[in-house]
Amino acid sequence: MVTNPLFNNYQNTLEQETLDSLIVEAIKVYGQDMYYIPRTEVNYDGIYGEDDVSKYEIAYLFEIYIKSVDGFGGQGSFLSKFGLEIRDQVTFSIARKTFEIEVQKDNETITRPREGDLIYFPLNKKCFEIKYVDNKPFFYQFGSLQMYDVQCELFEYSNEIFNTGIEEIDEIQKKFSFNAYDYAVEANSDLAIATEDGTVLTTSEYITIPETYDPLADNERVETESARNTANTLINWDEKNPFGGAPDGKY
Repeated sequence: MVTNPLFNNYQNTLEQETLDSLIVEAIKVYGQDMYYIPRTEVNYDGIYGEDDVSKYEIAYLFEIYIKSVDGFGGQGSFLSKFGLEIRDQVTFSIARKTFEIEVQKDNETITRPREGDLIYFPLNKKCFEIKYVDNKPFFYQFGSLQMYDVQCELFEYSNEIFNTGIEEIDEIQKKFSFNAYDYAVEANSDLAIATEDGTVLTTSEYITIPETYDPLADNERVETESARNTANTLINWDEKNPFGGAPDGKY
């Protein structure tokens, strides 16, 4: 026996296209405009499976549905040995048809939302990193797949390069970067000016960044107590180079 061909619509492309259009329209009504920011790998390490120097150079604006309607999930905010950590998680839904039109048509190498790419949520002005992509949130309705569910976690900046042209997104690098070249004094040729020993000349903004970045730091007191207890300080608490050696040059 076989299924009734009058009711089996799994091969009916018209039914599939109708459902696709309904889902796209529903997300346009109930979703939010967000930026999808693909990651460009600069120096991928195949052994560790990561890239130390990632770039984000383009942002695609289209509608995305917030599936986590009850608020952020994950571990939330908590204190760890590294200080205050925020592990907010959220799930977004993206229509396949919308992704193909807005992203894949412009860049054929991006065939689906990718782990490591970012989604900028303008409502709370935060970036979320895609950790997992579920390509079958609904299992073959009318014989096709219509959506992606992307599970994201709040993005932790670690000196990535942002050059999307969207000021509120590129501001992330200006606000949190510790790279001296981001605050370098430039010559007419857009090259950083450096001294004879290779030290890059920076603006006053670079000096004030550590104070605004980590207001809970109390490194001066820790250094003082450490020097009081031992003649040779073993730890350098310099915020720009915490592993560069002891303040007095001894080990």
